[in-house]
Amino acid sequence: MAYISEANTRFSHDMDDEYDKLFRRLNPPRVVIDNEACKNATVIRADSANKHGILLEVVQVLTDLNLIITKAYISSDGGWFMDVFNVTDQDGNKVTDEGILDYIQKSLGPDACFSSCMRSVGVIPSLDHTAIELTGSDRPGLLSEVCAVLAHLKCNVVSAEVWTHNARAAAVMHVTDEETGCAVTNPERLSRIKELLCNLLKGSNKSSAAKTVVSHGITHTERRLHQMMFADRDYERADDDASDEKQRPKVNVVNWYDKDYSVVTIRSKDRPKLLFDTVCTLTDMQYVVFHANIDAEGPEAYQEYYIRHVDGCPVKSDAERERVIQCLEAAIERRVSEGLKLELCTTDRVGLLSDVTRIFRENSLTVTRAEVTTKAGQAVNTFYVRDASGYPIDSKTIDSIRREIGQAILKVKGNPEDLKPVPQGSATKFLFGGLFKSRSFVNFGLVRSYS
Repeated sequence: MAYISEANTRFSHDMDDEYDKLFRRLNPPRVVIDNEACKNATVIRADSANKHGILLEVVQVLTDLNLIITKAYISSDGGWFMDVFNVTDQDGNKVTDEGILDYIQKSLGPDACFSSCMRSVGVIPSLDHTAIELTGSDRPGLLSEVCAVLAHLKCNVVSAEVWTHNARAAAVMHVTDEETGCAVTNPERLSRIKELLCNLLKGSNKSSAAKTVVSHGITHTERRLHQMMFADRDYERADDDASDEKQRPKVNVVNWYDKDYSVVTIRSKDRPKLLFDTVCTLTDMQYVVFHANIDAEGPEAYQEYYIRHVDGCPVKSDAERERVIQCLEAAIERRVSEGLKLELCTTDRVGLLSDVTRIFRENSLTVTRAEVTTKAGQAVNTFYVRDASGYPIDSKTIDSIRREIGQAILKVKGNPEDLKPVPQGSATKFLFGGLFKSRSFVNFGLVRSYS
């Protein structure tokens, strides 16, 4: 009987899936891009057959193109999904690049395959690299230690994204074999990488949760970081958390019983990819967005969502309501750029990231967020750093680091207010002035620590 029941369930699921495919073929997605309807933004209208997660997929396409969503109107009652986005480029201008407009049409229009093509937007083919996912307790110098271990294991970091939030850290790193330039495939070597990094993330507190996953799978890095930090429960604040509540996003959840919705409202300082972060969190928490209104034309963003759980019910309890609020707050805060922004552009080489992060650590700076990319042999890395002791960063420290790495290679992109001025006549000490003049440098102290 159990076998028959399982077979019937599988048959019913297959029939539903075939019906969905037929419905999408008969009702292909439609995209209209209009540069005349709005004075200061490009208007993108997207209609398609509805399914769970489609809103996230559409938002992902737009944010992966680094477009700014200033307004959005979303409706997905019944079997049809309809939304309107007002978007601009990074400079606040309408989108006129034909290549970008054509990509949007192909990604969201009738030629798109929503079940596979769109989910691969923004990811790198996995045959070229090995993906390493890390979660653990944050501490000053952690990124430097991770990079040192990878350099010692002859792994070159070709791209990475690192987030820290609420004393937790998560990273997705793509590495290649130093000798072959391809993915690391040897099982024993992969096991060794996993073992050393996991021990490093645990640190002296062996009971602290830490996780290392090594794979060749395809994933969207930013969504995966949200999932990793959510699984690590970074949304749980300590009882003695003294962070200023005035700086937190304002999230509220109420039930609209007449329509059987829960209404989520969010007010926070606007920033790039804010909409992606909140929609990603609601989707991964298994909530369906039926209607939404987004307004981010000023310095503050307002978001309003009408949601139900995938089981068809609104938020059922105070505990569930509180969890939704905490998770949305965490999703917004994870990407907030805390600290001084430093941008490094130079020719890529093996061990570059290890050397740079070591210099930060030796100058008492801790990395709160990092984006590492390699394009055509050029490393383009962005770091957000703070003083490890919590004091304002001394400008002479940054001057020393820039002299050490190279004034033209490392540039300050943050606010001048983030730096403490240097008193006149202060001497500057340079400990590693010749590091970037030679590629023969080896950090023997760090290598010995993990050999």
